[in-house]
Amino acid sequence: MLLSALTALFMALGYTLGGSGGAVIALLVAAGMNLFTFWNADKIVLSMHNAREVDAQSAPEFYGLVQALSQRAGLPMPRVYVIDQDAPNAFATGRNPENAAVAATTGLLNMLTRDEVAGVMAHELGHVKNRDTLIMTMVATIAGAISMLANFGLFFRGGNEENGHSNMIATLLAVIVAPFAAMIVQMAISRTREYGADQAGAEISGNPRALASALAKISGRAELIPNPVAERNPAAAQLYIVPVHVSELFSTHPATEKRIAALEEIAQDMGQNGGPPPINLATRASALSPVAAPRPRRSALDPHGR
Repeated sequence: MLLSALTALFMALGYTLGGSGGAVIALLVAAGMNLFTFWNADKIVLSMHNAREVDAQSAPEFYGLVQALSQRAGLPMPRVYVIDQDAPNAFATGRNPENAAVAATTGLLNMLTRDEVAGVMAHELGHVKNRDTLIMTMVATIAGAISMLANFGLFFRGGNEENGHSNMIATLLAVIVAPFAAMIVQMAISRTREYGADQAGAEISGNPRALASALAKISGRAELIPNPVAERNPAAAQLYIVPVHVSELFSTHPATEKRIAALEEIAQDMGQNGGPPPINLATRASALSPVAAPRPRRSALDPHGR
């Protein structure tokens, strides 16, 4: 429904500007840019974060965790990446499940328990299973075309005078209101996909409360620890499991409190009446943290055995 609304908005803008060659050029340019992004999004995003790929030899525990979750989800094994960054976060990318990749920062892997890491990675695999990367690429294509079309409208002054559509009000609506409305619809679509990934992640991991606990920890730390990639490229914020330094009004994610409440309802529906076991801060790094891993043995979080 939201995609249809965005498409209708695009068509209304084209009608308002009415038949200029610039509108066609804008559409072609936007489509070309987003088509390139569709085929190369994973490479662009992973390169942007300086992510390094890991496997069963270099990160046996982390890789094995993702592998087990992928099997439970009925998905092909994605490529697995680790990002050397203190800011705790994770994301999924790729145009389809056969060409997917998941990544997590060392900050996230060091902070969370094994069950919480499983919940986060299950959430990212939920994005892959729901084909959210494809959906968001479609949204970006239409929203990008709307923005470019509005910019061309400034040059063509409202478009088709033969049909009597050229006037100052139409131009202002086209140039100002349409891109803003497209941004609102784009955020709404992104938020619905986050709820969908939380639902899928809870089903894949079988532990919605672990995911809720992870969201609470990550959201608190993500506001305090700088994320250089998001600071250089604000658009990257929509990739992450939690938003980075963005107010709720303009966030591509629902409020973390609302997501945790929804996960609690899922846990109750799954018959998990008790809360998660308390976290022992002295030993919570046991399964996946390089601090607790024996030195001769490589950790899933730090393939170099630090």
